[in-house]
Amino acid sequence: MRFIFKTDYAQDLQLFKHSGQAYWYGALAAALLFVPWLLSPYYVSQLTFVLIYSIVALGLMLLSGFTGQISLGHAAFLAVGAYTEGVLAAKGWSFPFSMAAAAVIAGLVGVIVGTPALRVKGIYLAIATMAFNIIVEEVLARWESMTGGNTGLQVGPLAMFGWTAQDEREMYYVALVITALVTLGVVNLLRSPTGRAFVAIRDSEISAASMGINLAFYKSMSFVLSAGITGIAGALYAHRLRIITPDQFTVLQSIEMLMMVVIGGLGSIHGAFFGAAFIIVLPQLIAVAKDYLPPAIGQATGLQPALFGLILVGFILFEPLGLYGRWVKTRTFFQLFPFFRRGMFRRQKTFMKSERLR
Repeated sequence: MRFIFKTDYAQDLQLFKHSGQAYWYGALAAALLFVPWLLSPYYVSQLTFVLIYSIVALGLMLLSGFTGQISLGHAAFLAVGAYTEGVLAAKGWSFPFSMAAAAVIAGLVGVIVGTPALRVKGIYLAIATMAFNIIVEEVLARWESMTGGNTGLQVGPLAMFGWTAQDEREMYYVALVITALVTLGVVNLLRSPTGRAFVAIRDSEISAASMGINLAFYKSMSFVLSAGITGIAGALYAHRLRIITPDQFTVLQSIEMLMMVVIGGLGSIHGAFFGAAFIIVLPQLIAVAKDYLPPAIGQATGLQPALFGLILVGFILFEPLGLYGRWVKTRTFFQLFPFFRRGMFRRQKTFMKSERLR
């Protein structure tokens, strides 16, 4: 097991904690660069969806995982980003500029939602954001002159500076670069005073306020940044699907997004990627497993939502740290074997204990 002895603050601000971490992240980057040439176009498209959903999960993780604010309306921010990209792309905007506009407009919508939401918290905040999602879905369906209504909005291929993404590999590489930039941005944000304020609010609002943190300002900022990041994902999502309709951004999709961060590992950057991969891979596994199940089960309606619900309940009860938490425990077991003790992670059950003072 590796122990790091830090002697100055510069070490604490380094992007990689040690050379081994830099090596493995470099190996992962190399694998992601070469893997599209080893897979069929279908699997490359699924990897693109994983990257897009990872950006969504990073945005929601910033709000729910690091600031402690529950949202059941993030599909609305994804819709705002997607429709903004679709409209501006049709007007001839280059992708970097239209994507930036999608992020800004989604962030402004986040201000509209986040400011009134400061008065509520917990389950009431979840209900408020869910109501906002329903409103946005209805607006998209009724505003036919701009969005195409229920017929949908056609979106052309991704184009910028005279270059157009012609196949799945090119779309994948664009999504990979944007995902890497967003990840670096979120990681650096969390190392800044703003990110530390987010975490302080999550752990205990009472303690954060007593240290002089402006709760209203930082909660609003968290909503804005989370919505803006989700808007970036929406821009990629529009070009990946090529046609977008209001029924693609329902409350059920918002719930699925929240499941991503919970199953992946609430409060960890890695958990966003684990959760996104899980959400994309599980339906594929269910589709394959249906052929081997009895017809009464395999052909039953609602099989996928039922399995999602059971898995979510299982993680909440038995693995609250999610897939990333399970990976950390497995890694620690092999690093400390035979001295590993199960009680090492018992403190996770008393997380946010100070909130009981309310």
